[in-house]
Amino acid sequence: MRNFKTLALIALVTGASPLAAQSADTDALIADALSAAPASVTDNASVRNNDGTLLREGSNGYTCYPQAPTMGPRCNDTEWDAFIAGFMKGEPYTPKKFGVSYMLAGEGTAPGTSNIDPMATEPTADNEWIKDGPHMMLIFPDPAMMAGLSTDPKDPVYVMWRGTPYAHVMVRIEEE
Repeated sequence: MRNFKTLALIALVTGASPLAAQSADTDALIADALSAAPASVTDNASVRNNDGTLLREGSNGYTCYPQAPTMGPRCNDTEWDAFIAGFMKGEPYTPKKFGVSYMLAGEGTAPGTSNIDPMATEPTADNEWIKDGPHMMLIFPDPAMMAGLSTDPKDPVYVMWRGTPYAHVMVRIEEE
C-alpha cells in the first residue's frame, strides 16, 4: 500500500483525492488477484495483498493474491496457504489433505521457476527453468499419489519439484 505522501502527490498531479487513489490501488490489486480463478471460487474468496494485508473478506476458504515479483496471481485453498507458508520458511510441509491452487492468469510478468529445484532463483543450464501459462496446482497428503506421473513440463499434467518436500502436480489449462 502506498504511503500517504505518495497518495497526496498522486492527488496533486491527477486531481484525485488520496483516498480515491488508495481505493483505485486496492481495486486494481483485488482485480488482479481475482483473475487467478473462476468466479465459482473468486466470488466468495478472501483477497490479501502479498504482505498479508486483508483487502476483502471472504467466506469459502479460498484466499486470492495479486501478482508478486516471483509469482503470478493465485487463489489458494487453506491447505495450499499452509504449504506456501512452510515453503517460505524453508520448512517441509506434509499436506494433511488434498489442496488446490488456481493460477489461471499464468505467471504474468513473473520470471518463472525451476521445475527441479524449488530454491532456484534464476535459470541455469541444468535446472529446467519454466514459465507456465494458465494452470492449477494440486498437493496430496500422500506423495505416492504422484507416482508414475511425468515430470516433463511439456506434458499437460506433470509433477514439479519431485523428490523434494514441495513436490506438487501442475495441471496446464492452456498453452502459454
